[in-house]
Amino acid sequence: MTTTVIDLIRHGEPAGGQMFRGTKDDPLSPTGWQQMEAAMHDHDHWDVIVSSPMTRCRLFAEQLAESRRIPLHIEHDLREIGFGEWEGLTSQQVQERYGDQLNRFWQDPINFTPPSGEVVTEFYQRVTRGFDRWQDTLASQRVLVVCHGGVIRMILANVLGIPLEKSFTGFSVPYACRSRIQVDQSEFGTFRSLVSHQP
Repeated sequence: MTTTVIDLIRHGEPAGGQMFRGTKDDPLSPTGWQQMEAAMHDHDHWDVIVSSPMTRCRLFAEQLAESRRIPLHIEHDLREIGFGEWEGLTSQQVQERYGDQLNRFWQDPINFTPPSGEVVTEFYQRVTRGFDRWQDTLASQRVLVVCHGGVIRMILANVLGIPLEKSFTGFSVPYACRSRIQVDQSEFGTFRSLVSHQP
């Protein structure tokens, strides 16, 4: 049997504060860097890091990989969902400009997509494809994945069997939140479990 341990961490606070960011490529704020550094522990041990290509993830992943002298892989399938016309806007601004659309998205993200945004089912397929690829490639290793709140929601929905329509509102994924997934592969199949989720 092989056991793979995969730690997911959401990036810290980006410059510009709370907004629908999606594909908007802001770096971490000074607070965001502090959040990420505070989330690291001396007893952490990883063999490899996988990161979203977005600046708010990649720059921290590069620094950590260099300081710990471990390999870093960039995975484009783990970038955040695209929010289309909502990107760069706060929730209040979206409500002011787009009326009831925000409520419709939170209540039924499967059937309502922000204008020019990425369809949630396609986002889910993209993320799980990228995650599964590295799960197989890095089998039996300890892996850190630096990514986004939406990406973590898709991965945990897949691991836990959470319906996609509940994945955006079913649990909290704050900045620098860590989640651990254990993957056991044997002759009986592959078993994945959520070991911890620490907002």
